[in-house]
Amino acid sequence: MNWKNKPVLVTGAGGFIGSHLSEELVRQGARVRALVHYNSRGHWGMLEKLEPAILRRIQVVPGDISDPQCVFRVVEGREVVFHLAALIAIPYSYTAAASYVAANVQGTLNVLEACRRHRVRKLVHTSTSETYGTARYVPIDETHPLQGQSPYSATKIGADALAESYFRSFGLPVAVIRPFNTFGPRQSARAVIPTIITQLVEGRPALELGSVTPVRDFTYVADTVAGFLAVAASPRSVGEVINIGSGRGVTIAQTAQAVMRLMGRKARLRRSRARVRPERSEVMRLLCDNRKARRLLGWKPRWSLEEGLARTIDYLARNRSDYKAGIYNL
Repeated sequence: MNWKNKPVLVTGAGGFIGSHLSEELVRQGARVRALVHYNSRGHWGMLEKLEPAILRRIQVVPGDISDPQCVFRVVEGREVVFHLAALIAIPYSYTAAASYVAANVQGTLNVLEACRRHRVRKLVHTSTSETYGTARYVPIDETHPLQGQSPYSATKIGADALAESYFRSFGLPVAVIRPFNTFGPRQSARAVIPTIITQLVEGRPALELGSVTPVRDFTYVADTVAGFLAVAASPRSVGEVINIGSGRGVTIAQTAQAVMRLMGRKARLRRSRARVRPERSEVMRLLCDNRKARRLLGWKPRWSLEEGLARTIDYLARNRSDYKAGIYNL
């Protein structure tokens, strides 16, 4: 797709992936409107980390995804909508489940209805590999059963079902993208890779972590963004769920060791009870089958785990004041 002068909306643009997606869309010439969550400080989240020349080309709109009137206004005049706005922290969902329903389920319904009424040409709805729960088989393809092992994943399953219903009921041109464990610069400190890196940057002799045996498919953010653009551009993605992941699984412990090798540092791994998920809620294995994305979209991962980690380490070392190393962030 030629993105030059294409009017697009990115919800959740102040977040980690949303800021990278907004940045790339601007670089490709799109006219980007960015919905960020309103706050009294007037802070635009991770968009504020963009180069000024890029940020000036983004129309930033503060608002709330759970407000249907706000969503209706911000969708108006957009041809393509990327819906990323959500509450995503799994630990916080254990204590604030109702907030997750409001943001992830009601918020998605608001986006779907606004896109239907404004007749957008394409909606890309963001899912998560957490909807699969612990793998019953690997690699995980798009037909794998969905399992709500946390309030977060349950609300995302509900949101995905709403998206499918709007395709089947109203012919809304929506596609569901299901990324696996995206990481990279600007990621929140609540995620495990920034948790590892920031503690090493601070010289901690022991890394405070949760369970280190779960397997994850870590995908560098540039590959995830390329997946979003490919899903949006392809008419073959309408009505489909498409996994985006590297196809390589590593344990949390192996990931920590890889970071230590790249940084030339050593530390013990210490299990912090506060960081451990409830036993039946922990997702023990996620490994992406990305053959559908390769076949339908021509997408494939281009960044190795080590290359992505090196970029992430460099960013976090230069922005260490943005992170509270060792403090458990829900």
